[in-house]
Amino acid sequence: MSRFLGVSESFPTFSVPSVVSLEKGKEFTTIDNEKIKGRWSVFFFWPMDFTFVCPTEIAEFNKSYKQFLDRETDLYGASTDSQYVHLAWRQNHEDLKGLLFPMLADNKKELSEALGILHPTEKVPFRATYIVDPEGIIRWVSVNDLSVGRNVKEVLRTLDALQTDELCPCNWEKGQSTIK
Repeated sequence: MSRFLGVSESFPTFSVPSVVSLEKGKEFTTIDNEKIKGRWSVFFFWPMDFTFVCPTEIAEFNKSYKQFLDRETDLYGASTDSQYVHLAWRQNHEDLKGLLFPMLADNKKELSEALGILHPTEKVPFRATYIVDPEGIIRWVSVNDLSVGRNVKEVLRTLDALQTDELCPCNWEKGQSTIK
């Protein structure tokens, strides 16, 4: 297993095929570092498609998509399944048909390996979430074991705190005072 990348490190260089639509002929594109340059980004990884916990998380991120946009933040979901498996899953799972963000296909496992988030025996990504600033620096990481879903509200709360560029006390939420 490669070394886990953490806060204050550069998000790895990557270029991966992605599913962005169900419309015939417009299903796929490539997402790379150039697409994220100059914008806040949230990347969240799940172990594999056609499973049980993963679609609950993906659907919850999708429900919160506008909140990420309101924060001028791009959202990317990823697993090590291929773009073709992602497309089939989206076509066959009611909660995934209307996704508003790309599903990254890290099928060569290069991005997951560079981040150090592959499970040591299962060789699928842990449920890792990264907030990356406009300069490409990792500002927050949360990693759950394979069986435990994450909290999208906490990702948004942390993004809000990071975007204040101020000192934020425990349990701080948008609209509350920061520490001067």
